[in-house]
Amino acid sequence: MKNGLLVIALLVLSAQTSAPMSAAAPAAHWSRHLVYQFGYNTPVASAGNGTGTTTVTLSGPAADGGITISGQDSWWNTVRPRAVNTCELYAGGNVKCSQMPYAISPMQVTIFPLLAHSYYKSLNAAATSSWTHSYQLYAAIIPGASGLAGNPSTWNCSYNLQGKGPIKGAGNLVLIQGTGTLDQQGGTYMKATSKLRVVYDPAAKIPGIVRDVRTHIPMRSVYSNDTVELKLIKDSGVKH
Repeated sequence: MKNGLLVIALLVLSAQTSAPMSAAAPAAHWSRHLVYQFGYNTPVASAGNGTGTTTVTLSGPAADGGITISGQDSWWNTVRPRAVNTCELYAGGNVKCSQMPYAISPMQVTIFPLLAHSYYKSLNAAATSSWTHSYQLYAAIIPGASGLAGNPSTWNCSYNLQGKGPIKGAGNLVLIQGTGTLDQQGGTYMKATSKLRVVYDPAAKIPGIVRDVRTHIPMRSVYSNDTVELKLIKDSGVKH
């Protein structure tokens, strides 16, 4: 693991009571904007090949109880950002990209489920609990920086997660580690394993730093690993 990257990133990281059902008013609309620097198969950085920013917008609520989530990647040294990918995110981490081109980038595959508000519900106050977490992802995953999406399919994702407690010298930030699998349903039945490290902010209820190493099965070459690193650099907070 790149402990040096984690330490450096940590140093710079600063940042309704319901009415009775018969008389409930519609929930107020809200939005939140997040910007993450990313490194794709390279360390996260503000510049360099394989780096860029992912802008994520959360808004809700949706009629079926989910929220709308959109992401736009801007790769370093490119003139224009990629198209905005708009999906729906549910409390447990399910992601459904039902609008054409049904697309989601490798960075969004990692970060979208981690923004679900119930993803961390099993984390105890000491941030030392262990739990399993499963969700489904329906999308066409864009391969790397090509910007070309394939056909959408459903992926069953399952993780074993372990809270490692507060990070020394990092305020209230805590470390969560996990291992998981991503299994495609139908299509070519692709599979991948994932090793996940998340620096989580319990107060803001979002991840500040993420490292996700996905290994495709069966391994066909040295390019069978995808490494995604993300670092939060901007958070608008919830706006009603």
